[in-house]
Amino acid sequence: MAVFLTVGFVSLLTNKNASLMDLLPMFILQMPVGMVLGWIMGKGMVLAINRFRLEYDGLYPVLSLSLVLLTYGLTDALGGNGFLATYLAGLITGNSRFVHKGSLMRFHDGLAWLMQITMFLALGLQVFPSRIIPIIGIGLLVSLFLMFIARPLSVFLTLAFTRRSLKEKTFISWVGLRGAVPIILGTFPVLAGVPQAEMIFNVVFFIVVTSVLLQGTSLPIVARWLGLESPLPSTPEYSLPLESLDSIRTGLTEITISATSAAAGKQIVDLALPKQVVVMMVGRNEHAFIPTGRSVLQAHDKLLVFADRELLAKTMKIMQAYDPHQIPGPRGDVV
Repeated sequence: MAVFLTVGFVSLLTNKNASLMDLLPMFILQMPVGMVLGWIMGKGMVLAINRFRLEYDGLYPVLSLSLVLLTYGLTDALGGNGFLATYLAGLITGNSRFVHKGSLMRFHDGLAWLMQITMFLALGLQVFPSRIIPIIGIGLLVSLFLMFIARPLSVFLTLAFTRRSLKEKTFISWVGLRGAVPIILGTFPVLAGVPQAEMIFNVVFFIVVTSVLLQGTSLPIVARWLGLESPLPSTPEYSLPLESLDSIRTGLTEITISATSAAAGKQIVDLALPKQVVVMMVGRNEHAFIPTGRSVLQAHDKLLVFADRELLAKTMKIMQAYDPHQIPGPRGDVV
């Protein structure tokens, strides 16, 4: 919506014959097209990632990034809002299940940080301190108006029929205007050649910096004053990605129980696998389940085994043994 309003008002300033009513057809076209294509492309991304069988896992980030660019370009070419379509497609994809989701999420998270760094660097090159000093007065007035009048009024009006308490609404109203999006939108009038566009950009930049310094740094204090401060968890959560298992000499291996294997028809506990070997999942007839020690294996079962690499050969020998006497007993003795 912010992008639409910025582009719309810039077009009004650059076109003297335009009126506010001209924004209505633009809104009717951009928003529905953006929402529909965003939903379609989001579902299509999940379907494409799950259906395509790429030879190398490193190609999946390339595929997902290409689909993101396609979403924006296709929507914009059809007259829709590309930002809205990309945002909705990301929401739908991120809340769906697809292959390599963990690695793809980490790839796009790192790419997002890289783009933010590049964006702030580029924006910093557009700002000159000598041009900020003359607009400090008007910038402070606008900042104070936004902090104490405009934002609290809009927050309390939009949250009037919600169940949030007065303290929560007050805290939300104090969370001010921060981030690079307002600054980027401030470059639109500059690119369009709007009169006094440089002053508009400098005022927007000063307002964002003021909000960061005053509201951003005071958020913990305001939360404490309003009694909304939550204690930090005593033990921070830490997730170990599967890729890091290479450093501890362990790995996941898929083992198929052949029709001639002596493991077929036996319980997992009867196979006397080494203690360092864990059967994490069993795939059978297009279904998968987490086994227990009493789970009976069948021919053509696919086992997802987690084990030390030095024990994988021994494990595979036990699983694929033909002679039943080759399977050791519970204490490791041959039976």
